[in-house]
Amino acid sequence: MIKLFDTLVARLILVSLLGITLVHIVSLWTYEHALDRELARANESRLAERLVSIKRSVMFVPEAQREALAHDFSSGPIDAHWSKTRGTAAGGPGAENWHGLTSRLREMAPELGPDDVVVGTSTDAHVAVLSIRLPDSSWLNVSLFAASPTGSGGHGTLLSTSFMAIGVVLMSLLIARWLTKPLRNMAEAVTALSPDNPKSEVPERGPLEVRQLAAAFNEMRRRIIGLISRRTRSLAAVSHDLRTPLTRLRLRLNDVANPDLQHAMSTDIAEMEQMIDATLSYLRGEDASEPRRAIDLGALLQTIVDDAKDTGHDAVLISRAPIVVHARHIALKRALSNLVANALRFGTQVTVSTEVLGDDVCVTIHDNGPGIPEDQLAVVVEPFVRLEESRNSETGGVGLGLTIAKTNLEADGGTLTLRNRPEGGLSAIVRLPIRPFMKQAASAESPAQLVTPSPAGT
Repeated sequence: MIKLFDTLVARLILVSLLGITLVHIVSLWTYEHALDRELARANESRLAERLVSIKRSVMFVPEAQREALAHDFSSGPIDAHWSKTRGTAAGGPGAENWHGLTSRLREMAPELGPDDVVVGTSTDAHVAVLSIRLPDSSWLNVSLFAASPTGSGGHGTLLSTSFMAIGVVLMSLLIARWLTKPLRNMAEAVTALSPDNPKSEVPERGPLEVRQLAAAFNEMRRRIIGLISRRTRSLAAVSHDLRTPLTRLRLRLNDVANPDLQHAMSTDIAEMEQMIDATLSYLRGEDASEPRRAIDLGALLQTIVDDAKDTGHDAVLISRAPIVVHARHIALKRALSNLVANALRFGTQVTVSTEVLGDDVCVTIHDNGPGIPEDQLAVVVEPFVRLEESRNSETGGVGLGLTIAKTNLEADGGTLTLRNRPEGGLSAIVRLPIRPFMKQAASAESPAQLVTPSPAGT
């Protein structure tokens, strides 16, 4: 129910519908109530005028003719009789409902005193007997029937409200879509924003509030571009400043006479270079501007597995058919290489397999290492997080391998999931989207149509 009214259009329609419907129902009730009251007053006036006319007609004829004349005047809700005695006792259930009629009678016939008009009812409040005293102290006794108030327009009110609600929904829908169109256009433009494309600014069109929001987005984009530019220049300077003294240190190793000390210093320099390369690569995001292209995933994985075999590791690739993905070649190779290298760092055997699942390809990298504690699976992909406490680069690494792999994969629309294997070891599961037309080529097994990366290009 909450998701149903999660959009501005739905909320505007709901508010308009409830508000206008409530006002419509209240106004209709007020109108009908006032109409009923006016109708009641009009009926009382006509009835009082008729009773006064009967009274005055009866009092001017001889007594022998009065009953017959009163009977002639009887019709509809009026049943009139003349009598020497009063025909009712004052009071009874609902007698107060007839006070308006008695007031009209006294207004039209001022000669009537307070005791000259008596209203009495029996068990039925809709039947009353009105006794009017004549000048000779005889009485005109009139039985009156009051019909129950008819529910004026109950079905009409419901029909009117229904048509009004439909109209409100249609008008609210049109107005809401018109009002929210600039927001939708701005959302699409923000989604397509790219720091590398100067033409990807959000158009500053629409109502004042939307224009202000678009201007704020564009200003934020310009600040981000400036920040990225300054960071790139700073990283280039840091890279140069750090590598220069390391190069001098490596050249001066030849002057060290002690072979053990020379080897230790060379190892430290190599570790520092590895840390600098990994850190600068992660901070610089050097693969962000690399164009995407069709890549033979099987050939790329075979190259990575062959490289691992060449260094003496036990690595196996299980892939049944050519699979093509649309990604950045350097970034994708680095991500998969980092995952394989991480598996080989903690295990002695690595198995890489591929499987097509719908519109995605699943690359699974199994190792036979110790795995990762369950509470650390989400933390280990964060920058500079290493589970190996000794901070030894040969076992724990720099702490950026999994981070870079996850970042590069997500930039190409993929995902990385780490999961412990029941039989021991860790599984790194990579899901990447497959281009639709390349899926057909892969199913037809036509490698000639594919762009296959060569080891030399890596």
